[in-house]
Amino acid sequence: MHFVLQLIFAGVCVGAVYALIAMGLSLTFWTTRTLNFGQGSLLMTASVGTVAMLGAGMPAAVAVPLGVLLAGGLMVIAERIAIRPLLKAGDSMGWVVSTLGLGIFLQGFVSTVFGSQAIAFPSLVFDSMDFVDLAGVQVSSQYLAVLGLSLTLMVAMELFLRRSAWGRAVRAVSHDADAAALAGIPVRRVIVLSFVASGVLAGIAGVMVAQITGTVDPGFGFNLMVLGFVAAVFGGMGNTAGALVGGIALGVIEKLVGGYVSTAAEHGMAFAILMVILAIRPQGLFGRKEFTKV
Repeated sequence: MHFVLQLIFAGVCVGAVYALIAMGLSLTFWTTRTLNFGQGSLLMTASVGTVAMLGAGMPAAVAVPLGVLLAGGLMVIAERIAIRPLLKAGDSMGWVVSTLGLGIFLQGFVSTVFGSQAIAFPSLVFDSMDFVDLAGVQVSSQYLAVLGLSLTLMVAMELFLRRSAWGRAVRAVSHDADAAALAGIPVRRVIVLSFVASGVLAGIAGVMVAQITGTVDPGFGFNLMVLGFVAAVFGGMGNTAGALVGGIALGVIEKLVGGYVSTAAEHGMAFAILMVILAIRPQGLFGRKEFTKV
């Protein structure tokens, strides 16, 4: 019984990170109806950048925020060179290829500068051997910290989107960008800030996962991006509650499969879930069907 509870708790914690990545993807989907399929490379870049700055002697209180802001800055570049020009082409889906290409470029750049081998990521707050006893179940302190931070960020972001002027502007642009512009909303600025926020969330997720795994390498973020995408589709693209439910459900299922079947089958379950959801309910658990007037 304790083994099952440990797997479920680990799944909830990892799923919360997937939900955070899904929320970042949703931010750009709201404002531009696009996704950055190079998001995984931003997770990796934030983690590698943090390790490099720590190795240069910077304190963690400086290195971690700078690494996260690096991801936010790279997201602005992605919007400017890989998405915006292609959106001007109308309904072109070229941004899928361009964002993937940018992600591959970042992987290659990091491999050239730091090598392709895994880099050790230091313990920032808790060590991997730190555990807390909860009702007789040994729970990793790192997992607890990741869960707490992920949930706090998601709640804060949801409140910000609902109650701040910027959040209302994001929703207005999501509903009708042209009408929002006529109402005086700076649509271009809103879009850029949504990409920055998406990159920051990706960077935070990357640092948290690197803290748990203990290593980071150039291919580190790809699986996380895919799992975040599956969580977003599972819960309903653009729905915060759906991202949270989808991420946690995906994390729990993965850990149970890994614990009772095979760890090699964990990520395969994500694709199986994606195919089932797309076949049965393409809009996701909490999503709504969209209709286009002609």
